[in-house]
Amino acid sequence: MGKRRNSQAEFVRWFGPLLDALRQLGGSAKPREASDKIAENLNLHDEKLNELLDSGQSRYYNQVAWARQYLAWEGLVDTSQHGIWALSSKGESTTLTDEQSREIFLKWVDIHRKAKQDKTEKKIIEELEENEPDEIQAANKMDLLQVLQNLTPEGFEKICQRLLRESGFEKVVVTGQSHDGGIDGYGTLEMNPFVSFKVLFQCKRYKGTVSRAQVGDFRNAMIGRAEKGIIMTTGTFSTDAIKEANREGAPQVELVDGEKLVEMFKRVELGVKPRTVYEVDLPFFEPYMEKDKESTVGNPVSTK
Repeated sequence: MGKRRNSQAEFVRWFGPLLDALRQLGGSAKPREASDKIAENLNLHDEKLNELLDSGQSRYYNQVAWARQYLAWEGLVDTSQHGIWALSSKGESTTLTDEQSREIFLKWVDIHRKAKQDKTEKKIIEELEENEPDEIQAANKMDLLQVLQNLTPEGFEKICQRLLRESGFEKVVVTGQSHDGGIDGYGTLEMNPFVSFKVLFQCKRYKGTVSRAQVGDFRNAMIGRAEKGIIMTTGTFSTDAIKEANREGAPQVELVDGEKLVEMFKRVELGVKPRTVYEVDLPFFEPYMEKDKESTVGNPVSTK
């Protein structure tokens, strides 16, 4: 299921719904929270949410991230807080129709085309959609995920063991070779000098989606042995799997998908090296660029 070459840019449909979702969530949210709110509002089916790109990333969540990128260029979403999507003062009072969203999309495609005058509009659209939005691209998520997905199953278990140790766990043991009911290992997390608890974990080196049944099987294996469990995967979790992990009356299972896993590696700087990268800020230069005389793109948004 590779990336479709679609000059209509399917992600444009999420522009308005993303603004609406952020308003409903109090003006800001984490990317997954905002994306899930859109899915809830529009009653999107799991088939849509679980569709994957060749990289193993969710097509839907990638598209919503692209929608956020265009809204940020347009000044409707604040870019000052990394990892948090927040409405700007302009975005708080803005609603968008499909037509207005399309105008914003074409405006920024044209700005990119002018910045790269040797490229056609079609080529610019293809280049933008082949890559990740700036926020994701800067984190090198795809590169690290691909490395993790290409480890051996045993290697992935060991690197997860190292990650848990770097994150404060003690006495971390990998038991994956024993096929112990789906339990790949365990460790102890000390909350303070008086309180600590045992945590069981499972490692899934996936490019696909972890199902609800797999989460249920893991919980069944941990019952009576630990109060907390963690499933770490290089893939994603289905909507039903997330619901199952947080089901009331059952031991909670923490879910760490590929995106969150990369963030955890970055946080402890395990297997990654920080670097400073300067990128051209096109919105800064946009007021100084030559305007097309026949362009209808100026202020396509409507406010309440």
